[in-house]
Amino acid sequence: MANSEKIYLSSPHMSDEGYELNYIKEAFDTNWIAPLGPNVNEFEKELATKVGIKSAAALSSGTAAIHMALKAAGVGKGDIVFCQSFTFSATANPIIYQNATPVFIDSDYETWNMDPNALEEAFKKYSDRVKAVLFVHLYGLSADIDKIMEICNKHNVVVIEDAAESLGTLYKGKYTGTFGEYGIFSFNGNKIITTSGGGMLVSNNEEKIKKVRFWATQARDQARHYQHSELGFNYRMSNVVAGIGRGQLKVLDQRAAKKKYIFEFYKRELGLLEGVKFMPINEWNEPNCWLSCITLNGQVKPIDIMEALEKENIETRPIWKPMHMQPFFEKYDYIGGDVGEKLFENGVCLPSDTKMSDGNLKRICEVIKNLW
Repeated sequence: MANSEKIYLSSPHMSDEGYELNYIKEAFDTNWIAPLGPNVNEFEKELATKVGIKSAAALSSGTAAIHMALKAAGVGKGDIVFCQSFTFSATANPIIYQNATPVFIDSDYETWNMDPNALEEAFKKYSDRVKAVLFVHLYGLSADIDKIMEICNKHNVVVIEDAAESLGTLYKGKYTGTFGEYGIFSFNGNKIITTSGGGMLVSNNEEKIKKVRFWATQARDQARHYQHSELGFNYRMSNVVAGIGRGQLKVLDQRAAKKKYIFEFYKRELGLLEGVKFMPINEWNEPNCWLSCITLNGQVKPIDIMEALEKENIETRPIWKPMHMQPFFEKYDYIGGDVGEKLFENGVCLPSDTKMSDGNLKRICEVIKNLW
């Protein structure tokens, strides 16, 4: 069966209607192949409108968006940034770009995201030295936003939401990425909608977003000659890529519905297997279910599932390895218990590709069930 059709973890899925091609064709027809153009401006407006926020800057990646958020927040040398440990390194790397110091915070089992109790503990230790808090909505599951915001507001720090994986996720009826001072989205190839590569920084602070656009366009001053009074970055999204984004945005709700369908399918088929626990969905959270993830507590280990599926040409992935366990970041302080560590040890991401048929899903479930 190794030659069977490959099933991907989460691959790009262009619209059946061809929306993306229409926008790309328009870019070609008008010769807007430059880094900026009408698609970029419109993509910013359309995404901001979709999530209900005032302004957005289209950038080359979600990582660039986090970097610009930290810069806009005034984070620099000697500053401390509290950062969720259980995440991908792109959340933490920009803290180092800004010569700041990350302090990693554990997650909780209720949300798989930043633990408000560990956050409180961290503030007791570092009090007024903290400049920003960077928390994540992992796998499309929203963090316990009200509790986190309450703590951050009490300590008067800037809040940055890493919503790279949670575009389309609702927390109490409002989109993730719009609660903190800054929110970031990613359009990497594996995300719920993709532009092949790219990201977006969103904020209700229109002046700051304007400034980010300036920095991200090499900080070119308004002058006839090339003049630079500030350090610039080459971080803007291209007009062609933004065209893909505009088309993808039209099918976001469709993609989220399919991701939820996949999650429910797995839950029905695998939920009663001994030791299997699905990622948590709280009543205040309507996740986009970007990846369907489980943890195992029994004879069958994540590696057993990954290897069995690999033999059948089916792609899976381990759950993120926390930052405080990474060779590069282990020298930094960490506050909390072993929740992130345990989730990493016992977790596996199941194939969550929106192009999968019921037949594909049955095939995956059969391989997994055969391990019990």
